[in-house]
Amino acid sequence: MAFPLSSSITLSFTPSTPKRHFLSTHFAFRFSQARSQENARPFQLKVQCKASKEAFVKDKSQCRDIPTSFNLSTLINGTMKLENVIAVILILAEITSPLPLAGWDFWSISPANAVLYSPETKLPRTGELALRRAIPANTNMKAIQDSLEDISYLLRIPQRKPYGTMEGNVKKALKIAVDGKDSILASIPADLREKGSTLYSSLVDGKGGLEALLKSIKDQDPDRVSVGLASSLDTVAELELLQAPGLSFLLPEQYLKYPRLTGRAIVELTIEKGDGSSFSPEAGGELRKTATIQVVLDGYSAPLTTGNFAKLVTDGAYDGTKLSCINQAIISENDTGKNGYSVPLEIMPSGQFEPLYKTTLSVQDGELPVLPLSVYGAVAMAHSEVSEEYSSPYQFFFYLYDKRNSGLGGISFEEGQFSVFGYITAGREILPQIKTGDIIKSAKLVEGQDRLVLPIES
Repeated sequence: MAFPLSSSITLSFTPSTPKRHFLSTHFAFRFSQARSQENARPFQLKVQCKASKEAFVKDKSQCRDIPTSFNLSTLINGTMKLENVIAVILILAEITSPLPLAGWDFWSISPANAVLYSPETKLPRTGELALRRAIPANTNMKAIQDSLEDISYLLRIPQRKPYGTMEGNVKKALKIAVDGKDSILASIPADLREKGSTLYSSLVDGKGGLEALLKSIKDQDPDRVSVGLASSLDTVAELELLQAPGLSFLLPEQYLKYPRLTGRAIVELTIEKGDGSSFSPEAGGELRKTATIQVVLDGYSAPLTTGNFAKLVTDGAYDGTKLSCINQAIISENDTGKNGYSVPLEIMPSGQFEPLYKTTLSVQDGELPVLPLSVYGAVAMAHSEVSEEYSSPYQFFFYLYDKRNSGLGGISFEEGQFSVFGYITAGREILPQIKTGDIIKSAKLVEGQDRLVLPIES
């Protein structure tokens, strides 16, 4: 297509990189088609710079015209087509844009992008780890826990493992344990202190304690290190649970009308096949007509949600409930005839000491929950049919986390949107075998009945 005798084109290029401020580059072109080489009018390029945010450019003198002159005939031989000129424009734009603002630290990454993009994001990937981190325990115990958990990441390094760093972590944990002994034991209620003292001794110099772990690291035996680390972390969790006999915060007065769980509880769900078939056998066992799932409820982070669920279990509300398999979840049927409470959405953000109610978290802004959904076997309540500010009174689901279907950083797209209240700690292997139509034969609260507080009926 030939140009008309005179034409003008204005193009604007503004980079779309989020969280960074660049100059928008505007190109203004004026073309004129000449009949001959001698009469060819110059091709004029005008570059105008404009800040993408007004706050960064207050002086209009910062914008300048950059004159560039060359003959149209240098670009074409004969009739030039519009597409050729646009190609040149795009090349120039690629060279001159983006232009970072002077003095702007364009190497910095916002906290939200750091969470989503960093391979070092340490979101708990197992229910056991998430539950251990959720215990509101003594600061010395948390420091010991953090130091030991770092070793689990170091163990994943292939070939030359940093045993020197691991040794330093264990020595740090040992020093905290020894120097902070009085503080650790004083944080345990008097009636549990004898048990706590026994666990403390086991942690420091017991068979599966820190001294034994240190020896395994010096021997550079990764298998023994892994076993010893798991044993030490289990002991740490037991001590922390003794230090947290109840909630570390006060519930808002308007929520005292709901059942609440003031600590941990364990629920066992017995599942049977709806079509009369069997579950695959355990190692060396036989086919099973039923299979058992064990769920640990975390009242420390979601007292209202766990309280409602635990009450429904004790009332037998889930006995005979049918299950359905949907995308990445196994969800219970929504039986509105059951007497559950419509509990407000309840999510405890990391780094805070009490849950948020009726609000979701913004993962894009760096908010992550204490109990993440991005764990295979996470247990959460569905949303209420009336409002997403509330959870369903009855319907819950098992989340089948799959990293292949997750966002950047391996975080689920639904993270921070549901009330997660526990994790499957035994029986995860049967989740892939559950099909739509299978049934919860029975649900029992096998531990934690003494921590379930029911509202006083008026």
